[in-house]
Amino acid sequence: MRPNRPVTAILCAAALALTAACGPGDGEAGGDAKPTVAASLPGTDGIKIPDQLKDKLKEHGIDLEKWKGGAWKNWKKEDWLREAGDYVNPIIEDLWDPDRMRGAEQPKQPAVDPDAGKDQGVTDPTPAPVAAKAAKPPYHQSVPEAGKVFFDGPEGSMVCSATVVKDPAHPGKSNLVWTAGHCVHAGKSGGWYRNIAFVPSYNNAGKPAAQLKGAPREQVAPYGVWWSDWAQTSDQWIANGGPTGGAGAPYDFAVLHVTPEKGSGKSLEETVGSALPVEFAAPSVPKVASITATGYPAAAPFDGQKAYQCADKPGRLSLTANEPVMYRIGCTMTGGSSGGGWVAAGADGKPALVSNTSIGPAKAGWLAGPRLGPEAKGIFDAVSGKFK
Repeated sequence: MRPNRPVTAILCAAALALTAACGPGDGEAGGDAKPTVAASLPGTDGIKIPDQLKDKLKEHGIDLEKWKGGAWKNWKKEDWLREAGDYVNPIIEDLWDPDRMRGAEQPKQPAVDPDAGKDQGVTDPTPAPVAAKAAKPPYHQSVPEAGKVFFDGPEGSMVCSATVVKDPAHPGKSNLVWTAGHCVHAGKSGGWYRNIAFVPSYNNAGKPAAQLKGAPREQVAPYGVWWSDWAQTSDQWIANGGPTGGAGAPYDFAVLHVTPEKGSGKSLEETVGSALPVEFAAPSVPKVASITATGYPAAAPFDGQKAYQCADKPGRLSLTANEPVMYRIGCTMTGGSSGGGWVAAGADGKPALVSNTSIGPAKAGWLAGPRLGPEAKGIFDAVSGKFK
């Protein structure tokens, strides 16, 4: 998903022939990735870099000025930050301009097995495809919590989808975003991706790609660009996740804490006017009447510029007998929709986020997402607690 270059999707799926729904674009070739923590660079509208962050960057041999000047493109495996606590993501102002964002939506996806999990006793029959329907613009009114995550990896610029979620530690003022683990970390063979940023209500007016060429940033990102100053994903994803085989998919989730590239003093939730609660005790699959998945699919026949949705009663998908059962719905969304929120009625009957898009077959027809249990809650609580 980089501007002007074809590229192969690297963690666009955790699939056994399952493909993750994120999509890369063109960019420099490289090796593994590393953790990212969003800190701003000198000379960016007076934003100060905490001393502890400067020290952390120095520990990893990162010179901010060189990083800003292009050193982040170095993907040598030995220099790719990998461990959970190594995340660093300095803000590079104006890096994600409209053209670069638009160019990060041309994924190529690896082949995927549409019959994944068929030999597992807890896997339900493959659901019938559900045609993705375009979300009604302006997105700020129809799907205000939805947006896109942009990031750089060895294969180039990539894109995923994400959701603004509530933060109990900061009622009404959340800066938390929910997405897929493979949208922030390459898993077993890599590390943290770089330049991770969230754009709520991307292309709010739902304009076609042709009308976005040369568009001002305010049109493409009406509520700003929010850099991830911290990210956490599951230990299982970091240890086992990958682009094929479905390894790590039941734990393919991540929580981002974000900060505005150009500060306004308002939180993300205040800026977009909404956030969804996360339901960590969602009912078992058979008891869920319907799930609605939202995302920005970028692989053909979609182009990544518009938001789409699928609604279906979920079934069960079990990739291995010793791992949690995943939700699965019929849906024709493709690469780029990874990380997008799955919404169902929570314990109080109101809409709540219960999962996120993780994997699906190469020829779109269904999507699967993890059930959010203790591991997901632990990650969420850790990120929330870090910014009290």
